[in-house]
Amino acid sequence: MVTGGAGFIGSHLVDRLVEAGETVRVVDDLSTGHRHNLVQHAAGTFEFIEADLVEPGVATRAVEGIDYVLHIAAIPSVPRSVADPVTSHRANVDVTLLLLEAARTAEVKRLVFASSSSVYGNSPTLPKHEKMPTNPLSPYALQKLIGEQYGQLFNSLYGLDIVSLRFFNVFGPRQDPSSPYSGVISLFTAALCQGKRPTIHGDGRQTRDFTYVSDVVSGMITASTAAGVSGRVMNLAAGGRVSLKSLFEVLRDVIGVDLEPLYGLPRKGDVRDSQADNTLARELLGFDPQVRVEEGIRRTVEWHRATAPGERVPPRPT
Repeated sequence: MVTGGAGFIGSHLVDRLVEAGETVRVVDDLSTGHRHNLVQHAAGTFEFIEADLVEPGVATRAVEGIDYVLHIAAIPSVPRSVADPVTSHRANVDVTLLLLEAARTAEVKRLVFASSSSVYGNSPTLPKHEKMPTNPLSPYALQKLIGEQYGQLFNSLYGLDIVSLRFFNVFGPRQDPSSPYSGVISLFTAALCQGKRPTIHGDGRQTRDFTYVSDVVSGMITASTAAGVSGRVMNLAAGGRVSLKSLFEVLRDVIGVDLEPLYGLPRKGDVRDSQADNTLARELLGFDPQVRVEEGIRRTVEWHRATAPGERVPPRPT
């Protein structure tokens, strides 16, 4: 079962599982996901349940007959959690607890929890490694940390097999640019393709570990069945570091426009610098990221142009 399977990361995960011949159940309330992310699959290749996992009985029904739960469903936004911490808590903590209990009762083989690098906060140490103390700066970061801790508690107390993976700035096709809370690459791409100047919040020197979605999907699938990882928390990221100013320049070159960014005030709760030490995932999962940031950006721009016809900035001539 994939929770949030109609969303950005979740739909790519469903694609890979269906292609591998797995029987997949998707649970999504479509609050941020879209049915069109799954239209490529013929009827019968997967089961879709449109439901909110926090509603009574939904999580219990959803895990019936399921061996592996890949839990991605969330409101994955720092600024949205700052603006509305109660709704964010409901989606990111209450749902996770209900799903853990349902998985325990149903005796699923393993639950893989999508956590976040935001749990590290603004520690000056780079790269971030799993033994570092956590320091959440936003409700979202705290909610993801609570999810990890609940998972470790269910593992030690009840024997539920669970693995938590800390994602770092995942990007790629299907990341919805229509949302102001979307990832920076999708927002910059949409603006530049429309001939608009995107806004960088801060001075542009802040850095992120951008990881292409197909690499995250590979790591998550491996984590669902890998031996010797029960109860572990691991970073799942490329292990690089790119400033937002450099990212903008790469996007501008790929799209073929001559625009400068706007600069705004830093956002509350945002981390200044982020980079993963992915040694543990490499050792325990054989994790080996394949898509460099520049190639991932090219693929993302191509997807955006194919799905947003009529934008007035043409592709750069070859």
